Amino acid sequence: MRKYITVIGLEVHAELKTNSKAFCSCSTEFGGDPNTHVCPVCLGMPGALPVLNKQVVEFAIRAGLAVNCDIKKFNKFDRKNYFYPDLSKNYQISQFDKPICEEGHIDILVDGEEKRIGITRIHMEEDAGKLVHSGATISTSDSSAVDYNRAGVPLIEIVSEPDMRSSEEARAYLEQLKAILEYTDVCDCKMQEGSLRCDANISLMPEGATEFGTRAEIKNLNSFRALVRAIEYEIARQAEILEDGGHIVQETRTWDDVNGVTLSMRSKEEAHDYRYFPEPDLVPVEIDDAWIERVQSELPELPAARQARLIADFALPKEQAALIVSTKAMAQYFDEAVSATKDAKGLANWLLGDVSAYLNNEDITISEFKVTPANLGELVDLIKEGVLSSKLAKQVFGEMVKENHSPKALVKELGLEQVSDAGAIEAIVDEVLAENPQSIIDFKAGKDRALGFLVGQIMKKSKGKANPNMVNDMLKAKMQ
Repeated sequence: MRKYITVIGLEVHAELKTNSKAFCSCSTEFGGDPNTHVCPVCLGMPGALPVLNKQVVEFAIRAGLAVNCDIKKFNKFDRKNYFYPDLSKNYQISQFDKPICEEGHIDILVDGEEKRIGITRIHMEEDAGKLVHSGATISTSDSSAVDYNRAGVPLIEIVSEPDMRSSEEARAYLEQLKAILEYTDVCDCKMQEGSLRCDANISLMPEGATEFGTRAEIKNLNSFRALVRAIEYEIARQAEILEDGGHIVQETRTWDDVNGVTLSMRSKEEAHDYRYFPEPDLVPVEIDDAWIERVQSELPELPAARQARLIADFALPKEQAALIVSTKAMAQYFDEAVSATKDAKGLANWLLGDVSAYLNNEDITISEFKVTPANLGELVDLIKEGVLSSKLAKQVFGEMVKENHSPKALVKELGLEQVSDAGAIEAIVDEVLAENPQSIIDFKAGKDRALGFLVGQIMKKSKGKANPNMVNDMLKAKMQ
């Protein structure tokens, strides 16, 4: 079988966090009854004229600067003409040849290696409505209803260069972009609600080739898992066709998450198929230097800068720092908790270990986590100071997540103070050694398991309270 190079580019659609729609005053709130957040403008009624929401431009500038784009001081809107039931006007107000942002980039980290992914452009546009299918997917449905509440909600579309070569790189890029949009507060990034979704363009070319292969576009991927699975399936599908001597058809495909396959929707359109022309009802957008400089000065600390700070200030490994800053809420939680502990590395281990495991099991976010940053920092300090062993700390943590109590109070209430009294520990060590003479012989013969067995017996007799470091040191000293 020939070897192929995978070529991936992503088009990410991010709904902007404005209160009203792009060209009218209708609410952008998610979850209203179907067709209740609508008016003559977003329904495309004859004679209704659009008026641009200035906050849309502000958010587009902010996002563009955050991903290192050049902000175009003169840009305009265009009509993208196509016929589809969710498009009330039979055209979409978008930007074609003069978008607001161009030539940016994002740096990603995959398997310890950094890579720069180019961003071709960011343009402003309005969202379409939403089709509600009777079946699991459009391909398996007998009928569809349409809800126009989302029609006219402002979007930015962020178009990458075809710089990604694997599903892992695509996931890393989307995760980093999502984090940047969250940090800048231009999008809530709730993928389950469709406020952040992604189209993936995928093609294969034989190793040594100089031209990209024919691409297929997978529409509306709304989770990281769906993105990875769809890319992996599409790579396998295209490779099989090429190996059989066939040709890839340029087309738009949909992802069937239940069956784990992509399905053909329609042939892929080119730009000229949309018959773009300048939007006659909107004037061009002109942005001056003062506006750009103000937005630049108001940008928050972005994920890359925050990651660098965690590495420099707390000596965290690059991979750990990257995971902590991957969401704005986790990064803020760490910053608050680290001020309450002397052990930043221990805190990072707890956040990415026990805390993250708990959040995943409960299917909640760090924002919904009951344990306050101060209390988690206090728990980490109790371990650092030898008051709690790791095992007892997990027991305390199990109580903390039920009700946000102080770990110090719980330790006293449950009688879980770690025993660090040398005399008390020595008595237990002597007792265990007297009961297990063979283990002493095994240890001296170089059998490491013997030490672990003896430590286990001591921890059992002390009900897990004996300081494990003192136990280890005392055992070795006595047996040697």
